[in-house]
Amino acid sequence: MTPIVKAVQSVKDSIVNIHGHKTVSTVSAVGGDTPRQVNGMGTGVVIDHRGFIVTNHHVVDGVRRIQVTFSNGETMIARLIAHDLTTDLAVIKVDASKDLPCINIGRSTDLMPGETVIAVGNAYGYENSVTRGIISALHRSVQVTENQKYDDLIQTDASINPGNSGGPLLNIDGQMIGINVAVRVGAQGIGFAIPVDTVMEISARMMSTERMSDQFHGIRGKTVYEGETPIFKITGIEKDSPADAAGLRIGDTLTSIGTQKIERQLDVELALLNRSLGEEISLEVDRTDELGKQLALVTKSLSGATNVSDLAWRTMGVRVKSMPEQEFAQLASRYRGGLQVVAVRAGSPAETEGIQIGDILVGMHDWETISYENLDYILKNKSVTQRGAIRFYILRERDTLYGDISLAATQQITQR
Repeated sequence: MTPIVKAVQSVKDSIVNIHGHKTVSTVSAVGGDTPRQVNGMGTGVVIDHRGFIVTNHHVVDGVRRIQVTFSNGETMIARLIAHDLTTDLAVIKVDASKDLPCINIGRSTDLMPGETVIAVGNAYGYENSVTRGIISALHRSVQVTENQKYDDLIQTDASINPGNSGGPLLNIDGQMIGINVAVRVGAQGIGFAIPVDTVMEISARMMSTERMSDQFHGIRGKTVYEGETPIFKITGIEKDSPADAAGLRIGDTLTSIGTQKIERQLDVELALLNRSLGEEISLEVDRTDELGKQLALVTKSLSGATNVSDLAWRTMGVRVKSMPEQEFAQLASRYRGGLQVVAVRAGSPAETEGIQIGDILVGMHDWETISYENLDYILKNKSVTQRGAIRFYILRERDTLYGDISLAATQQITQR
C-alpha cells in the first residue's frame, strides 16, 4: 500500500469514463466536407453528490448521447448543464438514485516543479488508466488549435493520452490539483492540465444560482488557507440581497450553509441550488470583532425568496425588497403593503417609466404587491404579461403614481 496506491484508491469511485458518438467534417479528395461518425471518449470527475460532473467541453461537444461509466461498471446517461469555451470546461449531470462520492479537491497555488503527480483517465479507451510523473513546469500557455488557446497550465510528464481529457491530475495525497486537458502532438512526456483553482472558479460561474435557477444570494468570496485548511472569506455582499438581510459582512468566514461545508464559491452555489421560493436556510459564520476578538459561532438565516427579485430585474429592470409591516404603516397610506425598489437597471422599462430607487411598488394590474409571492404570480401569469403593457402603482413619499410598463411599450409616469 504505497502512497500512490492509497491516492488512487481514495478517488477511483469519483472518476468516470465518458463515451459518445459525434459527427465531424473532413475534407474529401474531391473537395467539400464529408461528415462522418467518430467515437468520442474522455474522463470526468464528480464534484457534487447529486450527480454533477466536470469535464472538458471538447469531450462532450456535439455528443448526442453522453454515456458515463463508473468504476463499478454502472453506466448512466448524462446531459450537458453548462460549458465555458475559453477554458474548455463543461459540467454534465447524471440522475443517480443515491448520493455519489465526490473528488477530493486540493489547491494549485502551492504546486512546485518536481512534485509527484498522478493522472487517471480513459486513455485510448482503456478505462481507469493510472500514470505517474512529476510537475515539469507551471504557468504554461499552449496554443492547440487556431481557435483554442489555454493559459496558465500545469505541465507534467505523467502520460496523458487521448481519452485522458477531463480526468484528474492528483497530488500524492489523492487531491485533485488539475484537470487534464491537452497533449503535445509528436512529443513524449509533455502533457498539460488546468489548475484546480481555475476549475473551481469556472465551475462556480457555470453553476451559479443566478444562471441555474434565476435566484441570487449576494455572497462573493475567496478561498484562503490557514495552514493546509481552506476557509471561505466573504469579500463582497450585494446591497439588499438575502446575504445583506441575513447580516453577513465582508471579512466573515462562512463555514456552512445548511449541511454543506463551505470552502469555496462553488460550495455556496451548490448549497443554494434549487432551493424553494421563500425557503430559509441556516448558515454558520466565524467573525472577528473590531478589537480582534473571535466571536462565537453566529447562526443566521438566508432566505431564498429573492429569485423573484431577479425575475423582476430581468423583465422590468428593478430589484425590490419586502417592507416590514410596521415600517410600511408609518407611511399612513390606504394600501396594505408593498415592495421597495432598491435598484433600477439603466435602459430598462422601469427606468423609461420613471421608476426610482426608494419607490414602493404597491400594485400591478388588478393585484396588490405586498409580498414576493404576489409579484412572482403576476410576472409569471401569461394572461397578464402578454397584454403588452401592465398597469403599475407606486408610492413616492405620500403620492400615488402609476404608469404602464412592458418590455416594448413605454409611457411617462403620471400623478393622480
